[in-house]
Amino acid sequence: MSKPEVVAQLVRSGFVEGHHRGSVVALGSDGDVDWSVGAVDAPILSRSCLKPLQALGMLRLGLELPTDLIAIACASHSGEQIHLEAVRRLLDSAGLDDSALRTPPDMPLDDEERDVVLRAGGGPTSLQMNCSGKHAAMLATCVLHGWELETYLDPEHPLQRGIRATIEELTGETAQVAVDGCGAPVLSCSLTGLATAFRRLAVAQSGAERLVADAIRQHPELVSGTRRDERALLTAVPGSIGKAGAESCYVVALADGRAFALKIDDGSARARPVVMAAALRRSGVDQEQGVDAAALRRTGEKPLLGGGRVVGEISALL
Repeated sequence: MSKPEVVAQLVRSGFVEGHHRGSVVALGSDGDVDWSVGAVDAPILSRSCLKPLQALGMLRLGLELPTDLIAIACASHSGEQIHLEAVRRLLDSAGLDDSALRTPPDMPLDDEERDVVLRAGGGPTSLQMNCSGKHAAMLATCVLHGWELETYLDPEHPLQRGIRATIEELTGETAQVAVDGCGAPVLSCSLTGLATAFRRLAVAQSGAERLVADAIRQHPELVSGTRRDERALLTAVPGSIGKAGAESCYVVALADGRAFALKIDDGSARARPVVMAAALRRSGVDQEQGVDAAALRRTGEKPLLGGGRVVGEISALL
């Protein structure tokens, strides 16, 4: 069985200080594997990369939302005001408030937003937790069907069974079930299965799949945050969709059907955007018409500092 390979290195003052191992898969526009590195067919927990697929499952169960609220349902948001307001609107549409959320109280993901909360004397809340949009959509789906709210995180709840069916259909794989950091079920799939699923969203011309893809395309700042590298990448590559997840997972799909998925084995988030930017460059995406090559390159820049100045970088080895 293939194993993760070295996909990035830390170079400080010309000295190779360390390495990150991982796996990367790139699908061609026909859906076949174009190239890969490491263990791309082994099951992983792709964590929040699954959120757009979970949102699709809810739309297939009958949930109807405007485009921006579909985006917040797909989000690992930064906790900015635009995110909190969107989650409140989603809850309000179902006749609920944030007391119904089962997300663990947390501070905003974004450092600037966290500092704003602390200066105001605030603390962790369930609303600020980055998965609150997904949970709000889950609750709204339960209200629509009259399903039990208290147990909506149970893997055998009809909500979760419906979501699982959608994810297994799009990935083409049978999933194992674990518990995500937010308490919701998280399902396993391979990187190839994850890329395949996002490819199906990206090329959809109609239906719930197209609604999810359009929500991500139109509101990338809601799916992540205004200062996040994911938003910058999706803005740099017109028509793309994507989602990052905990433990350094990342998936991006292009409008022509090409798709890329990666996992950094040690879970280090710092290598994730570096390797994705390199994967897109390896496939020539940065040379294509309409792509902001400089902006795409910047999403993959991770300088190393010494004495307050740049003395090295994390660079991809693809």
